[in-house]
Amino acid sequence: MLEVVSIKFKNRGKCYYFAPNSLDIRTGDKVIVETAKGLEIADCTHGNHMVEDTAVVPPLRPVARIATADDLRIAELNKKREKEAFEIGRQKIAEHGLEMKLVDVECNFEGNKTTFFFTADGRVDFRELVKDLAGIFRNRIELRQIGVRDEAKMIGGIGICGRPYCCSQFLEDFQPVSTKMAKIQSLSLNPTKISGSCGRLMCCLRYEQEAYEDLVKKVPKQGAFVETKDGYGTAVQVNLLRQTVKVRLDGDSDDTLKLFKSNELAAVPGGRPKEGEPLPSVLHYVPEELEEETEQEDEWAIPLLVVPEPVEVPAQEPPSAGEKKARRRRGSRGRSKTETRADEAKPQEKKPESVRSERRVEKPARDEHHTEKTDKYEKAAKTEKPARHGKPNTQNKATVKPVKVESKPAEHEAAAGKAKSGEKSRRTHHRRYGKPKTKPSADN
Repeated sequence: MLEVVSIKFKNRGKCYYFAPNSLDIRTGDKVIVETAKGLEIADCTHGNHMVEDTAVVPPLRPVARIATADDLRIAELNKKREKEAFEIGRQKIAEHGLEMKLVDVECNFEGNKTTFFFTADGRVDFRELVKDLAGIFRNRIELRQIGVRDEAKMIGGIGICGRPYCCSQFLEDFQPVSTKMAKIQSLSLNPTKISGSCGRLMCCLRYEQEAYEDLVKKVPKQGAFVETKDGYGTAVQVNLLRQTVKVRLDGDSDDTLKLFKSNELAAVPGGRPKEGEPLPSVLHYVPEELEEETEQEDEWAIPLLVVPEPVEVPAQEPPSAGEKKARRRRGSRGRSKTETRADEAKPQEKKPESVRSERRVEKPARDEHHTEKTDKYEKAAKTEKPARHGKPNTQNKATVKPVKVESKPAEHEAAAGKAKSGEKSRRTHHRRYGKPKTKPSADN
């Protein structure tokens, strides 16, 4: 593996590998590289990366340096010189009356060479033109003839598809294109529809050629004698992309056509046999198994913007008093909800008296101290009426008589005030109704 950087000159044409020369070069940087024609400024399309040894064509030339501010200034001056040289070159071509079209002018980075690119139908004698241009620019002059495809690549433009030319964007080499490609793809053979702005066949005709060659092998040609699952007939129309063929069966009218898939018919080799000869059987049709359609969410489906109507839920009838009691009993026993629902669904059977008597709880015997008065008080507590409108119920309750409290003398009040200010008074939880206890004074 070798560490290289990808370089493209004037941001067009083919990418070339150069050694980074222990420099950290990033994508988009302007660099100065060594070429066979001297130093040149170029664009880095891919920074430092590793490639296999077989991908590099020796010798691997190094990157001189990353372009500085002075290098960029020299590149701007060369662009101005190229525009001036282009106008002068067009004037000189017209003066000499040469049948050539000037396309572009290029000045090298060092400024010691100027290259003129032109197109022409045949060979052109431009020796006198080179002498005139060399006397004007005082450097080395080179005239290079190019093709119409290279011209479109240099100038650029918009194709009939509405996008920039492929050759000026990403195509590195021109590959041959023929009209056979247009026939296989069932395109119109009108030259204006399958030709680019350069006047040659469009380069994009080659992109899908391999795919169409594979599709052609699976379906018969138009007009071929075919055998179908419904009989013999003639292929009238072929759709390569859908892999379908419209067939006119023998014995049907001219207007009746049937559509068959590529696996439902086969072309008979040698065409239709002569009269009296048996029809060959070449079709081996195997019906396809119907796959169960599984419901899958369509990612490209339009979202539903209408609010769905609310579904009415039927109101449940309130449980009866007997069901409530049964639920309470079962809930206290610790049963689950499923068990309680199953029990509710079953009809309740009445148990015999013998079983019910066993479950009765025996009342405790009365104590010796239990008297008639205690029974009387228990009855009164049970029959106590609830309070109405927030007023306390005073029936069957013991009343408390008010107790008179003697007023304290002035000395006792002064002593009580000192006790409150200095010490915390003790409070008892249970107070008895009666006379408050007072500490004996010193006078008593």
